[in-house]
Amino acid sequence: MKLVGLTGSIGMGKSTTAAMFRDAGVAVLDSDRVVHDVYRGPATAEIEAAFPGTVKDGAVDRAELAKHVLADDAAMKRLEAIVHPHVWAERARFIDERKAAGDALAVLDIPLLFETGAEKDVDVIVVASAPADMQRARVLARPGMTQEKFAAILARQVPDAEKRRQAHFVVDTSKGLDAARRQVGDIIDAARGVS
Repeated sequence: MKLVGLTGSIGMGKSTTAAMFRDAGVAVLDSDRVVHDVYRGPATAEIEAAFPGTVKDGAVDRAELAKHVLADDAAMKRLEAIVHPHVWAERARFIDERKAAGDALAVLDIPLLFETGAEKDVDVIVVASAPADMQRARVLARPGMTQEKFAAILARQVPDAEKRRQAHFVVDTSKGLDAARRQVGDIIDAARGVS
């Protein structure tokens, strides 16, 4: 089975690209969804102990947690030490499940693929990308997003140009959904030939 690592900086269209792989019949593990699940279950007590006041009604309040970790490298590392083992366990379970199902291709949708070193665990790297002005407009249109928060998030991510440099394939999400869908179809065909 070929394992595809799909990534892209905030606002680049990675989630939409992941949905296109899914729509084409390729199994996709959404790491963001896994983190959301972890924030509602297995890690809540550990996170509350490390960052008091961040768990409300049995789930991590992401906005409150962001206040604790976004501008603090040490705090982010503490959070990652709690969350990443849960994510990695779910990733291993997904891979085993897809192999057992006989899938030829599976996608790991990992926002921080390069930042966490996960690029070494995949066979093919796909980066969703768009021009910086489009990225900025998309992100700043999100509820609760500010220039400062956007800048802090970008500062924690490998620059788009570096991601594109390391990619086997780049999906240009600035050309519309149909163009991106065609690119994804071509990638699915070509990925089976990438060694």
